[in-house]
Amino acid sequence: MKLYDTLRAQVSDFDSPNGLVRMYVCGITPYSSSHIGHAMSAVTFDALRRYLEFRGFKVRHIQNFTDIDDKMIAAANERNITVSELAEANINEYVNAMGELNVAPAHEYPRATQEIDKIIEIIDSLIEKGYAYDVEGDVYFRVRRDEDYGKLSHRSVDDLLSGARIEVDERKEDVLDFALWKSQKPGEPAWNSPWGNGRPGWHIECSAMSIKYLGETIDIHGGGEDLVFPHHENEIAQSESYTDQIPFSRFWLHNGMLRLGAEKMSKSLGNIISLPEALEFYDPQSLRLFFLSSHYRSPLFYSEESVRSQERAMQRLRQAANALSEEGPQLDAVPFRERFIEAMDDDLNTPRALASLFDLVREINRGRESGWNITTAQDTLRELAGVLGLELDEPQVESAEAEPFIQTLVDVRAELRGARQFQLADSIRDRLTELGVTLEDNPEGTTWRLG
Repeated sequence: MKLYDTLRAQVSDFDSPNGLVRMYVCGITPYSSSHIGHAMSAVTFDALRRYLEFRGFKVRHIQNFTDIDDKMIAAANERNITVSELAEANINEYVNAMGELNVAPAHEYPRATQEIDKIIEIIDSLIEKGYAYDVEGDVYFRVRRDEDYGKLSHRSVDDLLSGARIEVDERKEDVLDFALWKSQKPGEPAWNSPWGNGRPGWHIECSAMSIKYLGETIDIHGGGEDLVFPHHENEIAQSESYTDQIPFSRFWLHNGMLRLGAEKMSKSLGNIISLPEALEFYDPQSLRLFFLSSHYRSPLFYSEESVRSQERAMQRLRQAANALSEEGPQLDAVPFRERFIEAMDDDLNTPRALASLFDLVREINRGRESGWNITTAQDTLRELAGVLGLELDEPQVESAEAEPFIQTLVDVRAELRGARQFQLADSIRDRLTELGVTLEDNPEGTTWRLG
């Protein structure tokens, strides 16, 4: 199995001598509803975790919530609620959405506000070692004290001065020094510390949580590519300075950004589609399939038609998995399984892995028409789809009261097909598919079934 490591800037063999993979993935800052870019990242690392487990590894997965920072405070003040109330509401919404997307829960979801003791312990040690300094209750990390700072983003310290997101403070020894602890401002939440009341900086929380829950060295650290600098760069610096253990993480994996047109999707740009909105509009499994249709390190371009096409693709998977089998000889699915594993071993190449599944779907359909027994092939299809977190059971319609309306839509679709208005007819079929209604066209007409 090979994975691309951002630090080494190459694809390298991945293994774990003791069979345990310690994986930390940066989570959301819950100052507003999550968007589908967050969902894409979550699905990516869920697919990685599921595949590692499929390959026999035991995975311990930690994902944090940054439940205190400037944006959290500003958003809570704007809504006239506490920061903790804001965090709780948006975290619950996010966790529920992950459930709909079939993202396996992390083993722990630590929050910055609940890890203050560990954060203070690390900062205190960094000060003692000379890596950090206190200025009137604010504590900063000395970037130039870390000799290999910049190794993750592959830039020198001087290069990083250009275009970097740097917090301006004339009291800092160096403009690149970053905050480990921020002194309390009027009206802000704060915790006691040796340097006075305040709160943690952005980067230190992840070092504290990773070290506390996974140990001083981990196997995989994940997140979006926009976190490479400064967040993950600073994590490496403060973690390795604190523990004297190198590397902090054996592999650094970063997913590409979700884009609308030429721009990445982000809250700051205001061009986002919220996750609750997307889940109301799309079948969650089809949305998941959309995220997996592109390689995780590549940008993914969003459009409604792109997701709708995955709804149709999802239905092809479901129909093949649930088709009735003949009693003939067993259809051989081994070559498709081998191709799937080969693709996933190659830096989690989900587009190629999906291609092997859809080739298996075509083989199942041909085999069924030719009188083959397709049950073993269907089992393989379900198994491999499950590795990607795709569930192939037909979704259930909640009430039989819907049946007369379904029949009406089926009849309307038949009339549209007769009038050669195929686009509208396909639209009706797609909507029925979302509701868990399977249509089967045959020479005698169209039959349908629920679930």
